[in-house]
Amino acid sequence: MELGIIWTVVLCILGARVALKWLLKNTNWWLHERRLGEKQYSLPPGDLGWPFLGNMWSFLRAFKSNDPDSFISTFVSRFGRTGIYKAFMFGSPSVIVTAPETCRRVLTDDDCFKPGWPRSTMQLIGRKSFIGISYEEHKRLRRLTAAPVNGNEALSMYAKYIEENVVSSLNKWTTMGEIEFLTELRKLTFRIIMHIFLSSESEPVMEALEREYTTLNYGVRAMGINLPGFAYHKALKARKNLVATFQSIVDERRNLRKKSVVLPAKKDMMDALLDAEDENGRKLTDEEIIDVLLMYLNAGHESSGHTAMWAAIFLEQHPEYLQKAKAEQEEIVRKRPPTQIGLTLKEFREMEYLSKVIDETLRVITFSLTVFREAKMDVNIGGYTIPKGWKVLVWFRSVHLDPEIYVNPKEFNPSRWDGFTPKAGTFLPFGAGSRLCPGNDLAKLEISIFLHYFLLHYQMERLNPGCPVRYLPHTRPTDNCLARIKKCST
Repeated sequence: MELGIIWTVVLCILGARVALKWLLKNTNWWLHERRLGEKQYSLPPGDLGWPFLGNMWSFLRAFKSNDPDSFISTFVSRFGRTGIYKAFMFGSPSVIVTAPETCRRVLTDDDCFKPGWPRSTMQLIGRKSFIGISYEEHKRLRRLTAAPVNGNEALSMYAKYIEENVVSSLNKWTTMGEIEFLTELRKLTFRIIMHIFLSSESEPVMEALEREYTTLNYGVRAMGINLPGFAYHKALKARKNLVATFQSIVDERRNLRKKSVVLPAKKDMMDALLDAEDENGRKLTDEEIIDVLLMYLNAGHESSGHTAMWAAIFLEQHPEYLQKAKAEQEEIVRKRPPTQIGLTLKEFREMEYLSKVIDETLRVITFSLTVFREAKMDVNIGGYTIPKGWKVLVWFRSVHLDPEIYVNPKEFNPSRWDGFTPKAGTFLPFGAGSRLCPGNDLAKLEISIFLHYFLLHYQMERLNPGCPVRYLPHTRPTDNCLARIKKCST
């Protein structure tokens, strides 16, 4: 009798566990798929994970391990190599696309897709920044800001300033002993982008802003939990401090204009934003100006600093590539007229091998692992339906590390670019389509100038060459590349 009761209790517990597990695994289906009716049967393969958390736990677990690509690998192993999977990411039912052609379609089809960044990211970067505004407003602001950042005249003007700062920084680092190479590079690239947008600010202001940006970025790829101790909570505080600083700068500029103070003939990006108006004479509000500034200053220094660091690391790890890149730079200097001082844009465009080094670094590292879009209508891709309102994550890492596109994809090999022109959608370091990163040429110029002087006159001694790598918010050594920078003996 007692044994029967015990078995009944055990069976009830097991049944309850099975029922609870079924309920938990199917809650997101009930909330997001069932309402689609017949369309749910044409969704891509995949699963929406646990209630509310979705697949975020497995995503964070993978990216905090030494194998971040295991996240997508689990989809491939369970559902096949379809290149498109349903999931629940960053609080929304989503579709992850990993095939080049599908990625290109999502990025370039503005009729079917719009920006779809998570609400938490929008709160950090700004709803009036490029990632939040409409297609028409984006086109207007891009026209306004692209030429002063990427135009030939602008690049010629900024090259000298970049060069001066690179030379002085490298020389300074040799006197500092142990440095966090990444931290110093980010300070350098931040100084450059600050000059472009705000002409100049004091060193303490720049350092304070750069620290706030570091905190902000840790929150961008974190779960949007606004509680003390969580990265997102700290990031919101950082944004508040950044907005306050930029507001004071905007106020000061506006006051100078009201007082008719004679301003420098050369305009920076802040002046351009203050002067901008549409066909109806409407000028940008303070919120619009600050959000554009906040986004540009962030994107304009993070990617350049990280890419320059990884290029230097990879070249130090591969002496044969380092010597080839250095020989190219030496040849550029050798052909230079004796009266010429410093680099020219013509010389920059002659750096064919160095350009391959940078492209290979961008591919291997994939600074931005994904971008977010949202379906404006039901969209059919490859026989699968992406429902209206669902997010679409363009997963750059899977494209750049696809062994069917790049042989031994995790191997750093600039020579793979010899005579190789990537097909559309297979190389997306700056995105694609109308929302292609507007600062891509400036970024490559910065990195090239830095590597030019670094290769010619300096070498790096890493203190922890076996240091583990962290993948969020961006790929970097956990010690920020602790190193000594030394002048070359020859």
